[in-house]
Amino acid sequence: MSRIDPSKLTLTEKVVQINRVAKVVKGGRRFTFSALVVVGDGQGHVGVGVGKAGEVPESIRKGTEDAKKHLIKVPFFGTTIPHEVHAEHTASRVMLKPASQGTGVIAGGAIRAVVTAAGIHDILSKVYGSSNPVNATRAAIDALSQLRTAAQISAARGKRVRLRVAGQQEKEASNG
Repeated sequence: MSRIDPSKLTLTEKVVQINRVAKVVKGGRRFTFSALVVVGDGQGHVGVGVGKAGEVPESIRKGTEDAKKHLIKVPFFGTTIPHEVHAEHTASRVMLKPASQGTGVIAGGAIRAVVTAAGIHDILSKVYGSSNPVNATRAAIDALSQLRTAAQISAARGKRVRLRVAGQQEKEASNG
């Protein structure tokens, strides 16, 4: 899979979590900050990154750069996702399920940031196990990267698929 060039996209960033970390040394405590940042263009491109630094703005900048390096493309089916998907990252397990139009984004904080940055408008989600924002967002990215459209699956199988969208004529999907 080729890397997505972030300079060609108009990305928005959302800081999901800022964590102050203390290291106890001889003279007292040293504080550093880690920032979890989600970037997306609302058109199917989304990425998550973590930045660590001595100052909050610097950690956010590093997190944004990391997120831009790890962009993925998410396939859509109307305003939702093509199919249900499950993924896990360490102790966090995430379930993403397509929803009918008008449902909205039914998701918790960390997953909501990822899904809205990708541009998905109707989705149901659930986090099982640990709800740690870093692990939950990584699990959500894993889940979104597993999504495939009917055309992609049929092309991989060497078959043809006929798509029927409500209120439109049946049309044949190209196998690219």
